[in-house]
Amino acid sequence: MCIEMGIGPLAFRSFTLTTFAYSDLSKRQTEFVRAICARFGGGSEFTRSELVDVCQDSGIYACPPSWITQDSRRVVSRGVYHLPEAAELWNSDSAPAPIDAGAAPAPVQGTVETVETASPSAQMVMGMTGGERATLIPQKIQTYVPWGHFSDVEKIIQAGMFYPMFVTGLSGNGKTTMIEQVCAKLKRECFRVNITKQTDEDDLIGGFRLINGETKFVYGPVVNAMKTGGVLLLDEIDLGSALIMCLQPVLEGKGVFIKKTGEWVAPAPGFTVVATANTKGKGSDDGRFIGTNVLNEAFLDRFPITLEQEYASRTIEKKILKKAMSAVNVDDADFADHLTKWAEIIRKSFAEGAVDEIISTRRLVDICKAYAIFEDKSKSIGFALARFDDDTREAFMNLYSKVDADVAEAAGEENIEKMKTAERIDLKGAGYDQKDDVKARGARFDSVEKVWYITGEQFANDQDFWNNYNPVVATSDDVCPF
Repeated sequence: MCIEMGIGPLAFRSFTLTTFAYSDLSKRQTEFVRAICARFGGGSEFTRSELVDVCQDSGIYACPPSWITQDSRRVVSRGVYHLPEAAELWNSDSAPAPIDAGAAPAPVQGTVETVETASPSAQMVMGMTGGERATLIPQKIQTYVPWGHFSDVEKIIQAGMFYPMFVTGLSGNGKTTMIEQVCAKLKRECFRVNITKQTDEDDLIGGFRLINGETKFVYGPVVNAMKTGGVLLLDEIDLGSALIMCLQPVLEGKGVFIKKTGEWVAPAPGFTVVATANTKGKGSDDGRFIGTNVLNEAFLDRFPITLEQEYASRTIEKKILKKAMSAVNVDDADFADHLTKWAEIIRKSFAEGAVDEIISTRRLVDICKAYAIFEDKSKSIGFALARFDDDTREAFMNLYSKVDADVAEAAGEENIEKMKTAERIDLKGAGYDQKDDVKARGARFDSVEKVWYITGEQFANDQDFWNNYNPVVATSDDVCPF
């Protein structure tokens, strides 16, 4: 049900009410809804300031949680959010008793500290995770398959030494995921920062922020990683500009001087840096990675080790796809085998310069997810290839049909049905010697294109005969407009 609120300049945008149920919430989410009811009663819409008040009073979240503020279905208007679970709870037998807004509530066990008492790093962690987690230790992916440089990265981080790594490789081959899963396995906090052309010292080291009406200096992720001995992950570092040169002293492992506060921050034991990139810091000559920059040589020289990540072998990639399928309740080992064979052929062709595009592991996983939704191999692959130009898309699709006989058969049947309804079908195999045979069956000759052709109806009436002359559905470009 769509609702429009207001008219004229004060009108709010329309929104769709979606069915939400209190029983669908997690334990922590139900605690937060109970705290809202206890404070404000049984309404279904709450302002951001009211959510902040509940966060500060209960300590359940350090800031308004993302499952409310970042869910477009819950946004009523600017700073107002739809929370029908509160009304549902309030009208039930288990509704909480109202509390005095001025009274200090009892602390909730197992929750993070309130904004007033939380450390700056704790507040930063909650902000980076949307208020959902009190730690930056990455969540373990149960279907992850360790491969490539996983063991090397694990040994380096486990050693506890400051030993910056530069991980490079083509897109979609698992560079970032590898770093995060190593940290998950070792239970190390990972401070991931996505680098862009605009990333500067204020983003990385820290800067002054307006907090509750006061200007305060807030440490950036680099300093917080140094203070806690975490792993600093600089993702897509080759997209950065000269502004990231502020990291020079950090990459030396000696500490950093914060000019804005006059403070010297030394790294805690265990702190290290990992950078990922699609290039080796020398830019992209072929234009595949537009926006990447040539990084300063002195900057690159501060990474003592460079790990070049290739795409996984076919055997490993098959395991990755089978795990990805199992995560979405699909069991099709043959499909995984065909996809990896198809990708392997394309990658070899790419390396030899025969094609300009490549199929990444990420794209293969996306195909598996699409297959779980649509239960159609051709359609799933087609969606993944849609971003390529027409010639590349058709060539890749034709290649897959040669790899997978089931798809080839389905494509053949689809092509026959398409021919039956076509306005014109060119007989590419009908030459001068066959003209009398095809003419006798009703074929006509296009003097401009120099080709014999028939209609879809003619093809449908005598498929066996016309299939002898390489029938091809004519496009609008093939038909003479005169």
